[in-house]
Amino acid sequence: MFIPFHSILSQLSKLKLTISRTKELHAFIIKTHLSHDPFYATRILRFYAVNNDIISARNLFDKTPQRSIYLWNSLIRAYAKAHKFKDAFSLFKDMLSSEIKPDNFTFACLIRASYENYDVHSLRVLHGAVVLNGLQWDFICSSQLVSAYSRLGCIVDASKVFYGITEPDLVLWNSMISGYGCLGELEKGLELFSRMQIMGVRPDEYTMVGLIISIYDVCVLKIGEVIHGFCLKLGVESKDHVSSLLVSMYCRVKCMDSAFRVFDSVVEPDLVTWSALISGVSLCGNSVKALYLFREMNMKGGKADASLIATVLTACSQLATVQPGSEIHGYAFRHGYQFEVMVSSALVDMYSKCGFLEMGYQVYKTMTFKNIVSYNSIISCLGLYGLASQAFQIFEKALEEGHKPDETTFSALLCACCHAGLVNDGREYFRRMKDQFGISANTEHYVYMVKLLGMEGQLREAYELVQSLEEPVDSGIWGALLSCCDAHRNYELADIVAYHLFGNKLENSSYRVMLSKMYASDGRWDLVNKLRVDSGSTKLKLPGKSWITSKNAFL
Repeated sequence: MFIPFHSILSQLSKLKLTISRTKELHAFIIKTHLSHDPFYATRILRFYAVNNDIISARNLFDKTPQRSIYLWNSLIRAYAKAHKFKDAFSLFKDMLSSEIKPDNFTFACLIRASYENYDVHSLRVLHGAVVLNGLQWDFICSSQLVSAYSRLGCIVDASKVFYGITEPDLVLWNSMISGYGCLGELEKGLELFSRMQIMGVRPDEYTMVGLIISIYDVCVLKIGEVIHGFCLKLGVESKDHVSSLLVSMYCRVKCMDSAFRVFDSVVEPDLVTWSALISGVSLCGNSVKALYLFREMNMKGGKADASLIATVLTACSQLATVQPGSEIHGYAFRHGYQFEVMVSSALVDMYSKCGFLEMGYQVYKTMTFKNIVSYNSIISCLGLYGLASQAFQIFEKALEEGHKPDETTFSALLCACCHAGLVNDGREYFRRMKDQFGISANTEHYVYMVKLLGMEGQLREAYELVQSLEEPVDSGIWGALLSCCDAHRNYELADIVAYHLFGNKLENSSYRVMLSKMYASDGRWDLVNKLRVDSGSTKLKLPGKSWITSKNAFL
């Protein structure tokens, strides 16, 4: 029985051909004079794209005289997937000047590229083009617009698109609920969830995902458990993406027993689920447990990706020994991840925090690609070692190479100023952060500025800075000022800070200890006794901790 070649090619498109097989197939099509047919050209182009051979894909596109909309879309998608956003939009402009007009898939691909590139301007331009082409009520375009706007923080624009559709399908409902979830708008997400059921739309696992990601605080844990129950009712708890997010949800609210119960209920946890549990355990401060889980995953045949390796290296940086981190470094090297930017950045941080700055700096120098995260890592490490001038030089180098600093960059710079006692430099970087780069100061920035000013004896200026902030002021900022008062034995200001920090409740044990020692140094034993009574204990010492290095390797 004769089977048409295009049917065979359609079946092959469901498989992932290697680059060598793709070239063989391409050569066969050229030999049989089918290369000018846009159908065959599209199939081969997609094979090239799957193998990340964008150059061959573009060459094929350029040599195909008759280009269908599918061929255009395939190359645009290939550029966008490879994060070659300029090339994707350039090709789109060429398309507009051709006889082929874009369709809903063209716009959906470019809209996704816009939010992956954090490009709100391009997103708004594309939205206008969607309207001009009469596709504003198309479900594919609309759901992508809702997702893109919400992920870029433009939730008002997302809701306008959503409510502009008279009868949204399930994908659109899910996009809007996930949009609220990404921004932590749990109440609005639940309201929409209730409304969709009233309108007779049955939720699925992606609806649940949108609700799960909005659970961030222990005070809404009960709601999270209800959502978990709904997942069981729908029969979607065992879905990999749902179970991994449930694990992450319980880890975020530090309900680790529930996180392990969900994990244990998964028959064959995938990499995402393992990563969720290991990351959660690490974030809860149990670095040793995170490393043992990583070893267990490997013993069961799992293979980590760059993201999980970076997470495990972060856990290693919290330990007092470099051995586990060096083992993970070897693991990354064996699996070809040592040059991944997130892995390299985590290695810099790990070696430096474990006391091996030179090793961290060597990793930094060998990095083939650096982004702002890489620069943040080395700036922070140099600052922690008191090498402020070197940290400043790295920062200027990052600017020269066109990298845009972020909040973390200036946290690292201000930290460096604190360790070196460089008040004027700290003031200058604090000013540049706001005036030159338009970055609003967060709690961490203010903590560093208060410490920098206060430790150098400029307590009044530090206090005035704290007073200039909107209420309520974070306890970490008041705590930083209290530590400065302790260092300079300024008990008068310490009383004022203690009032703002505690009021009538002394909840933070470390601050209670600090204040108690200050009162004792000043001979104010009546207040020391009052602190003990208020805390319900006659002891204010914190329990000591020590590290014991095990001979058992983690890998």
